[in-house]
Amino acid sequence: MQSIRLRILVTCVVVLAAAVGGWQLLPSDEANRDPVTVGTSDVVTSLDPSGAYDAGSWAMYSNVYQSLLTFKPGGITPVPDAARGCRFIGMKLQTYQCELRDDLTFSNGRKITGEDVKYSFDRMLRIKTDVGPQPLFATLMNVVAKGQTVTFNLSARDATFPQKVATGAGSIVDHTQYPEKSLREGSAVDGSGPYVLKAYEPGVSARLEPNPKYRGALTKTGGPVLIRYFESSDELAAAWKAKQLDVTHRQLPAKVIAGLDPSGSGTRINESESAEIRNLVFNVRPGSPMAKKAVRQAIASVIDRPQVVTSVYHSTVEPLYSLIPQGTLAHSNPFFDVYPQPSTERARKLLADAGVGTPVSFTLVHRADSGPAQEAAELRRQLEATELFKVKVVAEDWKVFQKDYAKGRYDAYTIGWIPDFPDPDSFSQPLVGKDSTLHNGYESKTVDRLIASTQQYSERARATADFKSLQREVAKDVPLVPLWQKKDYVLSSEDVNGSQYLTDGTGIWRLWELGWI
Repeated sequence: MQSIRLRILVTCVVVLAAAVGGWQLLPSDEANRDPVTVGTSDVVTSLDPSGAYDAGSWAMYSNVYQSLLTFKPGGITPVPDAARGCRFIGMKLQTYQCELRDDLTFSNGRKITGEDVKYSFDRMLRIKTDVGPQPLFATLMNVVAKGQTVTFNLSARDATFPQKVATGAGSIVDHTQYPEKSLREGSAVDGSGPYVLKAYEPGVSARLEPNPKYRGALTKTGGPVLIRYFESSDELAAAWKAKQLDVTHRQLPAKVIAGLDPSGSGTRINESESAEIRNLVFNVRPGSPMAKKAVRQAIASVIDRPQVVTSVYHSTVEPLYSLIPQGTLAHSNPFFDVYPQPSTERARKLLADAGVGTPVSFTLVHRADSGPAQEAAELRRQLEATELFKVKVVAEDWKVFQKDYAKGRYDAYTIGWIPDFPDPDSFSQPLVGKDSTLHNGYESKTVDRLIASTQQYSERARATADFKSLQREVAKDVPLVPLWQKKDYVLSSEDVNGSQYLTDGTGIWRLWELGWI
């Protein structure tokens, strides 16, 4: 998913607060019924699950829609939610079958059937929007529904298919309300998740109230929540400072996070491990300045990640030297092995040997926000200091940015990535596989073969060797340059309970955990 969307590590929450004991207090008989106000700069691209593959949209989907499966807090194996149970049929890992619960209704009162599940998947694959989640289901051949039994037939072995079903891409929609061949317009949502969307103003706010008709993996559906969306991290920080928010999550400016005082009163700070990463992505299509591998390798040779980490992000992130982040199965450091230290001489030789004239001019695009802007400025400074590159930096609105990079309009761009589910496959197929979500024109038969090989093992540790080979191949081809990996921060006021459970590394925004003390 893109942050672009999330988080593969088992979360290790570090609670830094002066009065931890207060967390255990039970609400009084006159409990506060006001909504908990949550602030974020991850806006919703589309309320239709077929139309978005980003963190803000999927955060919404995990609350208003249901998938057949979900993840328990900190879990890495999906459990039934809309389904009574799911399993692979046979040993080939090519037929996956689920039995849908028979007590489910959409928020509009209509009973959910196997036909709705089939329709939801068929529709997503048929619409195939530029920024949709269909690349996740590259192995899905067809879906068959008979009553409440839903069977997924795959074109190849895919041990990670259950995890994919458990994501926002597996959201079940009402086949009578969502158009077959186009996205649903407007702000109406007909889902069966733990919340009902009561009011929505795009880019501004969303009011969620508990869904009394919800049946599934959760034993509680929490209280009302008001989500406020901000165009920039600076605006989010200003609202938090003005005490207009009860909880804030993604993305406060790095300088604000670095300056937080854990011992200060009035604020609880929850810091957890995360597998969110950020990449510099290259358009490798013919005609692009980045079409030649030597140019991409030369850029990889001179980027100084520690300098980016300290000067731009105030050490709230860590340098990353691979497609798969630290703490994730099969992580290695091939970009460090190949490009151990920034070297202008290595870059100059690569370009000269390939017959590439200098300086190489290209445009670097980023989402309009202070953090990405500072990052892009630092990357330009490093590259132009070598006198081998001339970089034009451009900032774009988030929605425009998503559509234009998907159309191949940028030479290079920076973008975050949050894994869709807790498995290294979430960093391979969607990022460097055929028809990847990055839409940068990169294709490699070797990479695709390795991806297919990793997907055949239900015992995921057996895929380690193939994942490491895949990472080495990416470091050689350089369709992207990994920049950094970050931690996750949730801030809350002292009178809010459950903020430590809001995010847990599985890409689900657990708003139902929030409440008043």
